[in-house]
Amino acid sequence: MPTCLTRAFRSATVICLLLGTPVASMAATCGNDASGFSRWQQEFAAEAAAAGIGPAGLQALAGTTYATRTISADRNQRSFSYSLEEFMRVRGAATIVQQGRQRIAANPEFYASLERAFGVPAAVIVAIHGMETGFGNFMGDANVLSAIATLAYDCRRSEFFSEHALAALRLVDRGAISPNSIGAMHGELGHTQFLPGNVLRYGVDGNGDGRIDLNNLTDALASTANFLRQNGWRPGQGYQEGQRNFAAIQAWNAAPVYQRAIAIMASQIEG
Repeated sequence: MPTCLTRAFRSATVICLLLGTPVASMAATCGNDASGFSRWQQEFAAEAAAAGIGPAGLQALAGTTYATRTISADRNQRSFSYSLEEFMRVRGAATIVQQGRQRIAANPEFYASLERAFGVPAAVIVAIHGMETGFGNFMGDANVLSAIATLAYDCRRSEFFSEHALAALRLVDRGAISPNSIGAMHGELGHTQFLPGNVLRYGVDGNGDGRIDLNNLTDALASTANFLRQNGWRPGQGYQEGQRNFAAIQAWNAAPVYQRAIAIMASQIEG
């Protein structure tokens, strides 16, 4: 009999189609400080309604506020400019490797089931989990909707985050998140910090309870493995820089120093 994870992988494409995908760029007026946020909310609400967002999502949008902490965090992502050695030191790579090995050793069947279902080695998934949230020890303290709405309004990357803001409203409509959901400073959700649009595209009900919850470890790690698989991961191929599966790690995060760190830590976890 197929496991929940096996069934989840087989139906991943169907799930994505059922959930739907966000539409392209928004026309709401962006801004560089809080002064125009209320106007943007009204304009974006009209765009959202035209895209099929329902009353729950629209009400959630109306309740968002300009997230000053999110803007500050977005302007000060210094660690991605570090050298590889400094980045790994600051992000605690040695601890991630040590604890990653311990986690796999403590629950080998769980991690083996992920690899059977998606073809992605446990060490890669564990390295991402450790890097993103310290294995779930800190998954954020920001209001997801206000963070993502603020970034959609901000002129720096309005088009990119508008897509994710619309996805977040879809998730509210479907009851997957609430207006009070908490995540990271850029609106990321759960153990491995999925942006809302990626929840719609790659989210997997790994534990078979009928819902996708990225705060649930099984759902989050199955979704992470599915993301990599759907972005070109090929079982049995290498994942270091210059090898085929490194491209899937690049799809996960755009920062070269992050990509290289994940590949190195995963190799060290594997021993």
